[in-house]
Order: sequence, then structure tokens, then C-alpha cells
Amino acid sequence: MKAIFDNAANDARWQAVETRDSRADGQFIFAVKTTGIFCRPSCSARHALRKNVVFFENVDQAINAGYRPCKRCQPDKLTPEQQRIDRITLACRILETRNEPIALAEIATRVAMSPFHFHRLFKQVTGLTPHAFQKALRAKRLREQLTQGEPVTRAVFEAGYQSGSNYYQQADAVLGMTAKQYRQGGERTVIAFVTGSCRLGTFLVAQSERGICAILLGGDAQALVAELETLFPHSSLTAGDAQFAERVAQVVNVIEHPMQHFSLPLDIQGTAFQQQVWQALRDIPVGQTASYRDIAQRIGKPQAVRAVAGACAANKLAVIIPCHRVVRNDGALSGYRWGVERKRQLLEIEAEQQEE
Repeated sequence: MKAIFDNAANDARWQAVETRDSRADGQFIFAVKTTGIFCRPSCSARHALRKNVVFFENVDQAINAGYRPCKRCQPDKLTPEQQRIDRITLACRILETRNEPIALAEIATRVAMSPFHFHRLFKQVTGLTPHAFQKALRAKRLREQLTQGEPVTRAVFEAGYQSGSNYYQQADAVLGMTAKQYRQGGERTVIAFVTGSCRLGTFLVAQSERGICAILLGGDAQALVAELETLFPHSSLTAGDAQFAERVAQVVNVIEHPMQHFSLPLDIQGTAFQQQVWQALRDIPVGQTASYRDIAQRIGKPQAVRAVAGACAANKLAVIIPCHRVVRNDGALSGYRWGVERKRQLLEIEAEQQEE
């Protein structure tokens, strides 16, 4: 089995080894010719000379080449971080298969953790508390049941709500409308919108009764209105009034100055998975980026890289949910719903404001 001989890639790998960058763990393995041992990039052992180091894509390649695993960093075993992520992934799977609510202590016991550490790690990995995650799952099930034409009462109970009153206390937050309206396609939902211009081009801001439900960017106002109609096909669209225009000014201020605090209510509707991804995006600091793989790992679904990209593409709230901060693994800019050049411009704006 040959080692990886791409010089440019190996230079980057060697840099990760020299700095013991734990973020590179799982991306490659390095082996030392003089000792016959292979390690993970973050290994704390004394560094070998660069000329004696070779790189492999994974553990199997290193073993097939005749190298043995380091006893200190144990590269043939899961990293502690991955072990923690796997526990949260298991917890998510358990929650997804249970309609009825599960107490924090019970789910923590199922994954062999204390309630305190489980709650903290679950929020760290998924971006949601266990309670909020279960609420999002119930909302997803309810939307699915109603979309399939189930009667409202049956849909509410099959989604996991313990009683009708339990659901109706939070109905607005779950669907943004009554269950009956949602089942009928949201036909009586009224959405106000305003279009205008900013340094990123033409924008459209829309608001439902719950809050800002869409922030779209583009080069043509009519095209953005058509996009809004596609996003909310059964809603009644109306031009925003003067009071709404004041809110729009706050939105534009945040678009042009991402460091500004944004306090307007949002109407964020999406599946449980999408909401996990969107929350993880909102946790990326201004001026920084993360890869699709990073986001997948943070929400406890390391294999769901493509699904993460899909959730980014489904985002209807430009800048406020900062999908522009997600890049490829090599740091290069990837696709953006409102154009790669606009994505580049947003990142440049954030970089400029951090330097001020």
C-alpha cells in the first residue's frame, strides 16, 4: 500500500502534525518509517523528522503498509470527541423512535451519562436542548401527519402530544398557524413583504404573524417576489405598511453590519433536522467559517454532510441564519442560494468589520 504523495496536501498535513491540530484527527494518519508506528495528527509524542514521515488516508492503509498503532494516541480507536458524538447520535436515534416524551434522566441513562453532562453535551453537539429537540420532532411529525391529510385530532396525538390542550398551548409556535389552516395548505396565512436595495443588491423581507419568515437576496425585485410566492404558495401576500418598513430597516442594518445585534422575532419553519443545522449555523461566530462536515459533526450526524448542504440550501433567512459561513473542507467557497459572489461579499464585509 503506497502512502499519499500529493506534495501540496502533505505540506498541509505536516503543518497539522506539527501543531498537533485535533481538527485533523480522522482526516488522515501519519506514520514514522524509523519506528514503524502510525499516529493521529494530534498525538502528543515527540515529533519525528519530516523526511521520515509518510501519510495515509486511514488506519487500514497504514496497517496494510506494515505499520502498527501508537499506544499513546491509539489511532485505531475512536477519538474521545467522536465517542461523545456517537453517544449523542444514539440519543437522537432513541428520541426519533419514541413518540412520547422521554425524561432527561432516562435518556441520559440510556447512553451511560449523567443528566448534567448529557444535557450540556447534547446542546453543544446539536445546538438544541433535549427538550427543544423533542419539541422539534413532534412538530415535524405533526406537519407530516397533516400534510398526509390526517384529521387534526388524530395528527396531534400521533405526533406525540399528550393532550389536545398540550398542543393548543403551543400551536402558534409549532406551525405558525392553526393545525386546520396548515392541513388546508395555510390558505389563510397573510404574509407582508417589502423589497428594496442594499450593498448586496436587491432584497426582500417578509413577515408572517409570528415574525420575519423570509429574507431573500437577488438582483431583481420581481424575481424575489416570485420566489416568495413559491416558498409560500398558499399564503396571501400583501405589501408591508410603514410600521413594517421600520422593521425592515433593522434587517437591512444587520445585513450590512453583521456585528449588530438582531432582536426581531423570527418565524423559522423547518424539519427537526433543518432546525438543528440552522441553529448550528447561528452558533458560528461572525467572521469565521465552518465546513459542511464540521456542521454534520456538531449536530451528531457526521455522515449527513449532503443533508447539511441541503438544509443550508433550504434556508429562507439570508444572513440571519448565516449559511454563507459554510465552506468546503478545503476552505474554498461552495454554492450559495443567492450566488457565490454574494457569499464572498458577505464574508468580506464580516472580515472588514472585525478589523475595525
